[in-house]
Amino acid sequence: MAKCPKCGEEVSKPKKTWKMAGRPDKSGKRLQLEIGLFECSKHGAFRSVLSKKKI
Repeated sequence: MAKCPKCGEEVSKPKKTWKMAGRPDKSGKRLQLEIGLFECSKHGAFRSVLSKKKI
């Protein structure tokens, strides 16, 4: 469940998901981010982080 950053409408299912490596933290470990592309009915598409995992 993600909220539109402009109007706050909740969107349940992403149109697309993908994984990417994020920036390293202070100890040097990177995060694997799962990102979803959601579609708001009023304002169009927006991205939201679904999960974070240290790799």
